[in-house]
Amino acid sequence: MADWGPVLVATLLFVVLTPGLLFQIPGGQRVVCFGNMQTSGASILVHAVIYLCLITIFLVAIGVHIYAG
Repeated sequence: MADWGPVLVATLLFVVLTPGLLFQIPGGQRVVCFGNMQTSGASILVHAVIYLCLITIFLVAIGVHIYAG
């Protein structure tokens, strides 16, 4: 049986944490900008660190597993 948990969690977090799609930290003139569809090097770094922290929590600490088949 295949474990689809890591694949689904990683894909969902990647889509949600894309800088500028839903939010951007740090924003252009503010700390957080919502839905501006722009990005910068600093926001890419911040979103990558947030992604790493969340993926570690969900996959290592909690251990999300979804079995199909």
